[in-house]
Amino acid sequence: MTAAEMFCFQCQETAKGTGCTIKGVCGKQPETNRWMDLLLSVVRGVGTIADSLNCNHVAYDKKKVGDFVTDALFCTITNANFDDSSILTRVDKGLALKKDLLATAHDNNVTLPDYREVVWGGEKAEYMAEGNRQTILRITNEDERSLKELTILGLKGMAAYYEHAHHLGKENEAILDFIFSALATISNPQAEMSQLLDTVLATGKHGVDVMALLDAANTDAYGNPELTKVRTGVGTNPGILISGHDLRDIEQLLQQTEGTGIDVYTHSEMLPAHYYPRLKQYKHLVGNYGNAWWKQKEEFATFNGPIVFTTNCIVPPAPSANYKDRVFTTNSAGFPGWKRVAVDAEGRKDFSEVIALAKTCEAPTEIENGEIVGGFAHAQVFALADKIVDAVKSGALRKFIVMSGCDGRMKSRDYYSAFAQALPADTVILTSGCAKYRYNKLPLGDINGIPRVLDAGQCNDSYSWAVVALKLKEIFGANDINELPIFFNIAWYEQKAVIVLLALLSLGVKNIHIGPTLPAFVSPNVLKVLVEQFGLAPNGTVEEDIKQFVM
Repeated sequence: MTAAEMFCFQCQETAKGTGCTIKGVCGKQPETNRWMDLLLSVVRGVGTIADSLNCNHVAYDKKKVGDFVTDALFCTITNANFDDSSILTRVDKGLALKKDLLATAHDNNVTLPDYREVVWGGEKAEYMAEGNRQTILRITNEDERSLKELTILGLKGMAAYYEHAHHLGKENEAILDFIFSALATISNPQAEMSQLLDTVLATGKHGVDVMALLDAANTDAYGNPELTKVRTGVGTNPGILISGHDLRDIEQLLQQTEGTGIDVYTHSEMLPAHYYPRLKQYKHLVGNYGNAWWKQKEEFATFNGPIVFTTNCIVPPAPSANYKDRVFTTNSAGFPGWKRVAVDAEGRKDFSEVIALAKTCEAPTEIENGEIVGGFAHAQVFALADKIVDAVKSGALRKFIVMSGCDGRMKSRDYYSAFAQALPADTVILTSGCAKYRYNKLPLGDINGIPRVLDAGQCNDSYSWAVVALKLKEIFGANDINELPIFFNIAWYEQKAVIVLLALLSLGVKNIHIGPTLPAFVSPNVLKVLVEQFGLAPNGTVEEDIKQFVM
């Protein structure tokens, strides 16, 4: 495979701000990129046929199709899966599913659209023969390409959140139907620009719905997050480090490690597990180890015990890494050579191999000792509503700064730490996602007992800030959410941040600043529309942005 055969620009760190063409900055190899393109073609075909069956009111196994589509989309998210064999297994599964759907359409006299992904017979060789023509670059009009890419990347984020909710027993057919419809739209080479823009905006609307679904799934299962102090030091017992986002997985791990003498530590986006009452009741959930995902090479080396990846945020280890033989993956995550956590047909995980390995390991090496305060999802903020309203009315609290999103490796992300430190003392940071690691350990103090950094939780918990903003609009009698003293300064990295951004836009939030760079997949004309309709803008310098939007 030649360098020219790879193209990927779905994440913020894409090479030169335009696209990875030799090897992914994330570590993705050209061959893996090709199989992901292949899988996405199968997904578009399956989704398009399912949409046609929906439009003709033909019954089919929607759950089976939804499970495949959401898992396949999730596994192509940045840093989720580097394992070619697991990706190709999904291709085979999708082709078999497509064959069944085609037969159902034929038996019910459903006329299918004459799109590339649909009319192909479903043999893997036919897809593979197309080679690089499967990439997004086959769309020559950059504005069409931009709108379709915005949708597919939003769908990837939506699929991730839907899968987490599904693991906790929450489902929503309307969300699945939209995903299928959106896949049909972006598969259509004749789709009008207006239709493509409408689909982008509709993706945001359904992004709100899927985050609400996941919020309900998490809180129904584990209670509302509450103000919690999380330890960052270590104990003397052997430990298991769990990373990613899936709360059902950490619950099962905690259940199976109880009474074994093994401590469980969270890593990166799993930190908010400590905020849920029914998870924090496990006394061997002892703390959070490390920082955001991109520092894992050093931190995994000192942890000493096994690591479990429940979702994305994998950084490929160096060949000499001392931890590469003690990492396990599950769900949509994967890496060649790493073991998989066993799972049965009902989705129950068997962590016995992980636990057995942990018992042979030393306790983690301490890399810091302190505490992180979090748990400020919407229910906890509402519990503090009187105190917050009083602080606002008295002038003690002048402005809220939403700094949700992702962290990353680029030096330019120092902007967010500097921005947080430079904020006036009468401002409060509302955060969620791993972007918080840029400032959640800084001594920023409080305002009348209200911490100046309120962490709602994971990236999907950005939904909490939308709920809080709407509540503040009601409390203060504002006509519009944009009249509130709130400034959105969002850091993005991958596709879950894309769906969060689209969701905020669908709620009418304007003048959002994103950084540290603008997405490479947004064309100048599409960016112009986003600027004119929503005031979307890149961040500037710390001094400029604070002077213009905070003071």
